[in-house]
Amino acid sequence: MRLVSSSSSRFIDQRILRSYNAVYEHKGSTLAADSGDLYKDDLGNEFFKADGNVIITQPSGAIIQGTHLTYEASSQHAVLTRNVKMIDGETTLTTNYMTYNMRSQVGTYTGGGRIVGRGDTITSQRAYYFEQTKDAYFNNKVVVRNPSTIIYTDTMQYNTMYRDAFFFGPTHINGRKGEKLYTEKGTYNTAFGVAKFNKNNLYTEGSRFLKGDSLYYDRDRGFGEAYRNVLFVDTLDKFYASGGYGKYLEGDQSILMTKKPLIKYVVRTDSAAQDTAASDSLAIDPNLSKREQRRIEREREKEEKERVKEVKRAEKEAEANGELLAVQPTERDSIVPPPQETSRIDTAYMTADTLFSKVIFVRDYRPLDLKLDRDGGQIEEEEEVDYGDTEEVDLFSTGDSSVQQITEEKETVTKGVKSQGTPVLKKEPTKQTKTPPAKPKPVDPASIQASTKADSVLRKNAVMPTGKEHEILMSDALKVAQQADTTVKDSTVIYADTARTRIVNAYYNVKVFKSDLQAVADSVYYGMVDSMFRFMGSPMIWSDGSQINADTIFMQIKNNKMDNALLKDNAFMVNAVLDTVKFNQLKGRKMTAFFANNNLERLFVDGNAENLVFTTNDKTNKITEMFHDRSSRIKIRMEGKKIIDYVSVRKVDQKIYPFRLVTQELEVLPGFIWKPEDRPKSVQDMLNRTRTKTTGVENDNSKTNQTGNAGQEMDEISTDADSTNIEKAKETVKDTVKESATDTKKQLQTVEKKAAEIVKPLVDSANKKVDSLKSKVENINVDSTKTILRDSTKNSIPKK
Repeated sequence: MRLVSSSSSRFIDQRILRSYNAVYEHKGSTLAADSGDLYKDDLGNEFFKADGNVIITQPSGAIIQGTHLTYEASSQHAVLTRNVKMIDGETTLTTNYMTYNMRSQVGTYTGGGRIVGRGDTITSQRAYYFEQTKDAYFNNKVVVRNPSTIIYTDTMQYNTMYRDAFFFGPTHINGRKGEKLYTEKGTYNTAFGVAKFNKNNLYTEGSRFLKGDSLYYDRDRGFGEAYRNVLFVDTLDKFYASGGYGKYLEGDQSILMTKKPLIKYVVRTDSAAQDTAASDSLAIDPNLSKREQRRIEREREKEEKERVKEVKRAEKEAEANGELLAVQPTERDSIVPPPQETSRIDTAYMTADTLFSKVIFVRDYRPLDLKLDRDGGQIEEEEEVDYGDTEEVDLFSTGDSSVQQITEEKETVTKGVKSQGTPVLKKEPTKQTKTPPAKPKPVDPASIQASTKADSVLRKNAVMPTGKEHEILMSDALKVAQQADTTVKDSTVIYADTARTRIVNAYYNVKVFKSDLQAVADSVYYGMVDSMFRFMGSPMIWSDGSQINADTIFMQIKNNKMDNALLKDNAFMVNAVLDTVKFNQLKGRKMTAFFANNNLERLFVDGNAENLVFTTNDKTNKITEMFHDRSSRIKIRMEGKKIIDYVSVRKVDQKIYPFRLVTQELEVLPGFIWKPEDRPKSVQDMLNRTRTKTTGVENDNSKTNQTGNAGQEMDEISTDADSTNIEKAKETVKDTVKESATDTKKQLQTVEKKAAEIVKPLVDSANKKVDSLKSKVENINVDSTKTILRDSTKNSIPKK
């Protein structure tokens, strides 16, 4: 080491050179202090100990200050204690104890410290700072703060130039606006707020949660993207969806899902509905055969009839004895507890090529005015009715944005992210200097001690992530979202101008699965403010053994129960009879249905209403006749699942045909469609199923493909075949016909071959005879010609 200057110097014990206000130079670095001792140990290693206003200046321009310094010249290793401060460009490190190697330019603190630079303040118990690369490694109680974010983690790498943070363990990132991020491995740029996570990732904002195997988040743009095993939950709207890709926008709280997306909606079913369903044959164990199910159903109906007879007999006996049953006390026995009304939670699943949901202002929502009347209202002939949102309305735009805009925004964002990449800042070349720079400002000990104490308290009170918080948060969110909303909604409520609601759009290959209802359509629109579903594009719904289709179907849910439905244009309802290809059919221009306890209560069919019903004999279990009804309106009232009132109104035309006289032209109504192969059988089946093209059956010879000779042959195959077996039977018949045609062709070829073998000798013999005759004829002709010529010659010679 070389002494550059000092105010005074002297030797102590002839081994120690003590200097005051000294400045030393060593391998390009300068070391200055109020006082310092320079000495060597027994091995000849040189040391420098300094006290008071210690300043180390590196060739790169970095400055280190402190109260005390111990420096080993051979290793260029410095230990600074008390009010330590290091300034490297825009980065400032403060601590009370730091080791610094001037050869490798690496500084370390292990007793707590802070690094401040370019807007970020980072505190930790331990840290390593690399001056050359501007990288810092933090460990143990790491807290990052800036005006927009606060980060909690236990291990982190940070680049002070680019402000990139790298995480290697459980990490919480809390935004000042309420957004929160969690990951166990990933990067986060504190300057731009861009996160890229790939292990146990979770994004939360208010009541909304988004997770995926990989997660991308842009704070300034306000959106997040998740890839693989994506799950989105909104606990406020009790809405959650999953898929292979998801995109979330903070502005309208929207979520876009693709790659087998799945939306789940929790509904509540009352006990009354369950009791009714339990008495229905279709609620019997589905694993039983159709014949066994019908047998059980008939036994239940027989028991019900006997019970009714017993009640009537008791009433007659009571009347004969002069008793009045009506005045008997109706109070319940105090010993017997009253029956509790129970409810069952059910889940409706919906998938499509693309699912989209967002939050809009209620004032921007366009409710439908279906003009439904539980008494049926006036009979409508041909006049048009305003049904509100129809297929002509953009299903994916309800007020403030559209799917097209979202797609364009996604493409713009994707291009921007790809082009942006990692933010790059140009690194200015450092200038080497041999002359010491101007003396820095003295360290403010009070300021450093205050910040050190505050950081110590902050680390002590900081709640560090342990690796299980994200699982607990998502689990709790799912529990809340899966709870059916029991709040009874008032349809007359007036919403505030700032009230918001969520809408859901599903488009292309939409499929719905619920335990008692399945549906397919090309697109679906749902608004939570009125719980109205709009099924568009060849929609088809199955419930129990019935199939329903129309051009457009509207369904409304109130208080988590089905309330009403409207089938608009070409409404058609089909129900299989005795599991054969005979079908009860109901059609009209529109159908209006009303429900009670999730069971159909009233049904109105308007506009060229037609009803085709096959009557069966309960004893023989065979079809006996067919009933055909035509009118302007058909009104049906049901109780449980039994028809209690059937009325045809205006222009009534009713006919009954014995079944043996029913022709193929009569047994199917125009527009008939039967598509059991499109019906989802489970959630997994729904995700993997592809819908076949739907076509109607006209009332001509073409319908025999559905119910013609193939149907008769299938009747012989099995009367207990379900719809799937029917299709298999059809294929079997086709294959049989094809094989028969092939066999017939082979037989014809064999007959032709044998005929050729028999005819050939006859033909050859005939040909020989013809040739012989030809030869004789030629000989006769030649002899005759010779004779004629001889005679003529004789006659022409003159006599001598």
